[in-house]
Amino acid sequence: MTEQTERPRAGAVSPAALGEIVSPRPLGEVREWPDSFADRLTAPLPGVRGMSRLTREHAVRPGAEGLRGIHRLPYAPEPLPATEAGTSCVTWAGHASWVVRTGGLTVLTDPVWSRRILGTPARITPVGVRWADLPAVDAVVISHNHYDHLDAPTLRRLPRDTPLFVPAGLGRWCRRRGFSRVTELDWWEHAELGGVRFDFVPSHHWSKRTLTDTCRSLWGGWVIGAPGGGQRIYFAGDSGYGHWFTEIGRRHPGIDLALLPIGAYEPRWWLGDVHIDPEEAVQAYADLGARAMAPMHWATFLLSAEPVLEPLTRLRAAWQRAGHPREDLWDLPIGGSRLLDGARTPWTPRGISG
Repeated sequence: MTEQTERPRAGAVSPAALGEIVSPRPLGEVREWPDSFADRLTAPLPGVRGMSRLTREHAVRPGAEGLRGIHRLPYAPEPLPATEAGTSCVTWAGHASWVVRTGGLTVLTDPVWSRRILGTPARITPVGVRWADLPAVDAVVISHNHYDHLDAPTLRRLPRDTPLFVPAGLGRWCRRRGFSRVTELDWWEHAELGGVRFDFVPSHHWSKRTLTDTCRSLWGGWVIGAPGGGQRIYFAGDSGYGHWFTEIGRRHPGIDLALLPIGAYEPRWWLGDVHIDPEEAVQAYADLGARAMAPMHWATFLLSAEPVLEPLTRLRAAWQRAGHPREDLWDLPIGGSRLLDGARTPWTPRGISG
């Protein structure tokens, strides 16, 4: 494969960002990027004063009362169902990790199979799919470089020729770890693999992995699907609430399934700009114009102060208040799967009742 290098001009706006129709970026293209993407932030990052307040209020983890429901978290692993031509399947492995099978490919989103991530207690539910039970992985998409979304020990389990689709600025990190098929994309750009299209779209978030790389790589979500009428799945990664959801829905009409985060939102003064809460997730689903929604980013790691069962109970209440059909809320247990085809079929939740 011939490597191509492109260096964007300072302050340049990509044709895709302007809404122009553009061709797919070449797979494995080596590109140079600005030193910082801080100009893409939609809210200021918290400073020392905010960190001090968080410590003073002991608002980093749930209290004893908020932990009481851990044994009721929805965990019901089952074998991956067979898929037929024209049918897609999603399986929730936990947190933001999904096994997406579509267009003949098996794609992992933000794969974290580790028991523990840096600075966080060990996971409170097991991974929903054993690594040994995965089909051959055809591609991986990464939303951003935070440790609960970019897990080096998990990536080391993959063959180094596995195609990785990553945000702008993250390719060097991946190539240093031996991956040879890394495609970096800016917002609104796309690439194609095996007839499946991968569109990188914006989010209200940020990036940081070390003390010196704040916003040195981009952040966002992915729209994954086969061109020409196949199912399209939107994976949000991490995001606060804002205008990008409406814009994503406008540019990608007819999203079949939105994988949206609902956890890690308390306290709001600390996390409101970068993580949607359950009510905002329902609004984001409406903004996107998606057919169905599956919640994620909860019930796996203790990242914030809300009670462990609260995200799902609040989501279900907000969904009912909004008047959306119950069968369009796919509140899967960890390890659960759902087939996505052209027909709407009733959905019976497993795990927490209510």
